[in-house]
Amino acid sequence: MPLDLRKIRYFVAVYEEGSVSRAAAREKVVQPALSVQLRQLEAELSVRLFDRSAQGVQPTPAGHH
Repeated sequence: MPLDLRKIRYFVAVYEEGSVSRAAAREKVVQPALSVQLRQLEAELSVRLFDRSAQGVQPTPAGHH
């Protein structure tokens, strides 16, 4: 199944911003929608891409790769 480019764009925004909220604002989408897309991408790839905490998100080794 080909990956959705929107999900990749959202991943890059979260990676660069270090925050799902800031990435959502940057991409002009609501935060819950971006979170859903990110979880779907992780499910499609069968790998966790970010460690989530109250301070933001940090890429996992797979997310860095």
